[in-house]
Amino acid sequence: MRRILSIGEAMVEMSRADQPGLWRMGIAGDTLNTAWYLRRLLGADWQVGYLTRIGTGEFSQQMLDFLAAEGIDAAHVGREEGAEIGLYAISLKNGERSFAYWRGQSAAKRLADDPAALTAGLDGCHMAYLSGITLAILPPEGRQNLLDALKAAQAAGTTVVFDTNLRPRLWSDPATMRAVTEQAAAMADLCLPSFDDEAALFGDASPEATLARYLTLGAGQVVVKNGGGTILFGGREGQGQIDDLAREVPVDSTAAGDSFNAGYLASRLGGADCATAIRAGHALGCQVIRHPGALVRQAVLDAQAAL
Repeated sequence: MRRILSIGEAMVEMSRADQPGLWRMGIAGDTLNTAWYLRRLLGADWQVGYLTRIGTGEFSQQMLDFLAAEGIDAAHVGREEGAEIGLYAISLKNGERSFAYWRGQSAAKRLADDPAALTAGLDGCHMAYLSGITLAILPPEGRQNLLDALKAAQAAGTTVVFDTNLRPRLWSDPATMRAVTEQAAAMADLCLPSFDDEAALFGDASPEATLARYLTLGAGQVVVKNGGGTILFGGREGQGQIDDLAREVPVDSTAAGDSFNAGYLASRLGGADCATAIRAGHALGCQVIRHPGALVRQAVLDAQAAL
């Protein structure tokens, strides 16, 4: 069985319910969202696992129960006595989301404290997936532990996939954010930046500039997401652009990029070329943003029917 390991932070997600004054609780987080969609898209010959650190409280146990129910392997979820997972709440305005976070004591900040646990989790993986948020929440030593473990796994045959997912308020300062992001991108076999973020935080004037910058750094392949606009791709697996993608007005843009990544990766793992995989990722993302919340079962079925 081939293995994918997604690495990062899962949290309690609070989103507004249909009835005023009520909230709906779930479990989500950028790298977990992608793992969840990959599990829905890939066959039984793939194992999708999650590596993080959680506590021993009620919400941590709910997260473990959720992973088990959704078929996501939790063998490499570490436990910490007395700790808990973080929480975030989604607010929506015209379909665009904003977040309030309570993650100061999140156990996930220590997910990379143990190099041996990282090595064990990555051993034999076909693909490892992480994001800029994964790196942002870690202390400097943990970041380096994780990057070192990924390099070792890559040397043994693991494909490393990195979504830059830039969130400045998680970082100590912009310079550190840029330096660590570029360090991770430089070693990635596939880098998945979003142009809006890159323009705002790296000063890129165009998607072409984002593509060129990450390829120059050393990323093997780059796909520049562009909010429903033209998507550029380039690198050792070919180059080009997809400029005829339908735009969708979002009900809730939560997990748009996370689901795109899953649709793209599942398609590539199934043997599709880059352009076809981009269309698959876009189709899934369009369906996801038609619904509230990060994890939308119906979106997977609708996206598959639309292709």
